[in-house]
Amino acid sequence: MHRFLFGNRDELVARCKLKVAQRHQRAATEQQLAHGVPMFLDQLTRTLGAESDDNEAASIAISGPSGGDSRALSEIGLSATAHGKALLDLGYTVDQVVHDYGDLCQAITDLAFERNAPFAVAEFRTLNRCLDNAIADAVTEFSFQRDAQLAVQRTAFDKQRLGFLVHELRNALGTATLAVRALELGNMPIGGATGAVLKRSLSTLGLLIGRATAEVRAEGSDQRQLFPVAAFVADVEVAARLDASTEGAVLEVRAVDPLLGVLANRELLHAALANLLQNAFKFTRHNSLVTLNAYAFGDHVHIDVEDHCGGLPPGGVAKMFVPFKPNDDSRAGLGLGLSISRQSIEADQGTLTVRDVPGSGCVFTISLPRHPLH
Repeated sequence: MHRFLFGNRDELVARCKLKVAQRHQRAATEQQLAHGVPMFLDQLTRTLGAESDDNEAASIAISGPSGGDSRALSEIGLSATAHGKALLDLGYTVDQVVHDYGDLCQAITDLAFERNAPFAVAEFRTLNRCLDNAIADAVTEFSFQRDAQLAVQRTAFDKQRLGFLVHELRNALGTATLAVRALELGNMPIGGATGAVLKRSLSTLGLLIGRATAEVRAEGSDQRQLFPVAAFVADVEVAARLDASTEGAVLEVRAVDPLLGVLANRELLHAALANLLQNAFKFTRHNSLVTLNAYAFGDHVHIDVEDHCGGLPPGGVAKMFVPFKPNDDSRAGLGLGLSISRQSIEADQGTLTVRDVPGSGCVFTISLPRHPLH
C-alpha cells in the first residue's frame, strides 16, 4: 500500500480537495490547512513503509499505537492537533474535522478499486489505526480550543452584563442623590416635581434589581406598554434639568405633539434617554445648549438629543456604541451608557444612531415605531 500511496499522492490529494470543495461553506488555502490531508497522507505512507520493513518502533513513532497514547503525541497526533485548531480558527465545525480524514480514506479505497490494487488486511488495519489516532487527536484539540474560546466569551459576556447593571444602578442612584440634595437645599415638599424624580429613581433601582433577580431565575416578561411621548418626555425633563445644572449645561426641550404614541418598555426607554442626555451634558461645551426634541417621522417617532461638544474625532462614530472602549476624553467612563441605551431601544424594535456635525456637536436619534393612542 505504501508504494501505491506514494505513486498516487497527487491524485489522492486532488480527489480530497474536490470532495472538500463540494461541501457547504468550506474555503481555505493550502497554507491554512497545511497540517491536514497532504501531511497525513505522507505520514501514513511512511508508517506503512516502516511496517513493510518490519520497523515497528518507527511505525509507532510516526502514527502512535492503537488507541493512541495519552502521555505523548505521535507525529500524526501533533499535526492532527494543529489541523483541528486550524479548522476551529477558520470557523468550521467538528464534523468538518472528521470529514477531512474520511475523505482520504474514501479516496484511497475508490482509487484502489479503480486501479485493481489489492491490499493486505494488515495494511488496512494500519490505515484504520492512523485514521483513528488522527481523528481522535484532531477532534480532541478542536473541542479543547472551542471550550476555551467559549469560556473566554462567557466571561466577557458576564463582565459586560455586570457592567451594564452597575452602570444603570449608578445612574439611578446618582439621580436620586441629586433629587435628595435639591429637596434639602430648597426645602421643597416631597410631593412636588423633584420628589417625583426621587420616587422614579428609587423605582428604577427596584426595577433593575428585580430584572437582575429574574435573569438569575431565568424568568422574563414583556413589560411594554403604550404611552404618549409628550408625557414621557415631560417625565424625563424633570430629572434631566437636575443633571444639566450640575454639569453646567443648558437644556432646551421642544414641544411634543400630544398625539404621538409609542409601544415600549417605558422604564428602560427612560433609562436609555437619560443616558443620552447625561452623555450630552458631560461632553457639551460649558454653558452650551443641549436640545431634546421628539417628533413624527413617517411611521416612526424620532427623539433627538443634540449637543455642542464640537464634533467627533476621526472614527468616533464607529466605536461610539462599543462597550468598554471609551474615547480618550478624561471624563469618559467604561463606555457602557450608549451601548446599554442601544440594546434597550433595539429590544423595542427601535434603533439608536448618531450623526456627527463637525465643528458643532452630535445628534443622537432614537427611532421607534409610531403607535396611535387609544
